[in-house]
Amino acid sequence: MASGLLLVLGLLTAGPLWTLASGRVPLHGDWRNATHRSSGLAPDPAAHPEAVVQVYSARVFGWRGAFAVHTWLAAKPKGATRYARYEVIGWYAGSDRSVVWASSARPADAEWYGAAPTILADLRGPQAEAAIAKLPDAIASYPYPKSYGMWPGPNSNTFTAHLAREIPELHLTLPSTAIGKDYLPLSRIVSRTPSGTGYQLSLLGVLGASVAADEGLEVNVLGLVFGVDPRNLALKLPGIGRVPDRPQA
Repeated sequence: MASGLLLVLGLLTAGPLWTLASGRVPLHGDWRNATHRSSGLAPDPAAHPEAVVQVYSARVFGWRGAFAVHTWLAAKPKGATRYARYEVIGWYAGSDRSVVWASSARPADAEWYGAAPTILADLRGPQAEAAIAKLPDAIASYPYPKSYGMWPGPNSNTFTAHLAREIPELHLTLPSTAIGKDYLPLSRIVSRTPSGTGYQLSLLGVLGASVAADEGLEVNVLGLVFGVDPRNLALKLPGIGRVPDRPQA
């Protein structure tokens, strides 16, 4: 029994420990001085007047980044001169304020406390307009506007997963390192996956599994995901994510 538990613990922590050892997640620094510079991934509104919707992910600040990423959505309606970012920020939890944060103050593609983002979804023109039209209702229907839990959720990735389920036009597959994406209430332990191409069973994001065309097969143990993506010939490992790390088809 003890040896089995040690084996499971070793499997769950090997990836995050490797991520730390490889230097992919800096452990030193002060969050107050961390950068939020534009990464240059968002199209310039002046040169791209069409509607744009992008979903981003970036490693969480500090040691937690060995386990998880933070995700958010940025949108610019047709003809708009600025993007708005939509994400959940845990600082507001417990103050009777909504944790859902919508603002144009920070660049759409800004680093997340020094961590460079990657694009998970990129919609332009009519596709983006269709997604933007559904965005207000999707945000309003988020079930946890005043609740936040770093682990296992609900958190920023729970919010992005909710938007993906409510806005099929996003065609969004969240990374396996987006801890919180699988958070479901006990009253609804079965749901569509965020991509909408399959189904998942989850007990509060702590234990579960999913099978979908886009996500492949994923098994969630304590919020950490092991998986296989047969379509793209990739593994999904806790802390590391996709191996090999390449765009999905």
